[in-house]
Amino acid sequence: MVEPIIFYLAIFVLAIFVGYYVVWSVTPALHTPLMAVTNAISSVIIVGALIAAAAGSAAGAPLDANTWIAKGAGAVAAALAAVNIFGGFLVTQRMLAMYKKKERPK
Repeated sequence: MVEPIIFYLAIFVLAIFVGYYVVWSVTPALHTPLMAVTNAISSVIIVGALIAAAAGSAAGAPLDANTWIAKGAGAVAAALAAVNIFGGFLVTQRMLAMYKKKERPK
């Protein structure tokens, strides 16, 4: 039987390859709408990350090693998703600026 960590690692590597080929095959015309969807997905990820970071925060809940791992993973996920959202907004603004009419000098 395959160890669960090897199975999870294989799924993670396959997801990396699929994500790479999906992202690089997008035409430039679809980039801005897809960035908006990606930002929406990242905002959902932040909600889940905040819930994970708040794990074990109930009154009287013991703070064991698993709780600290959940808190740390939630904090890291929230930080990475925030960077992704911020970068997405910057890229979207840059793409939209390309479609603005340029002013002609008088």
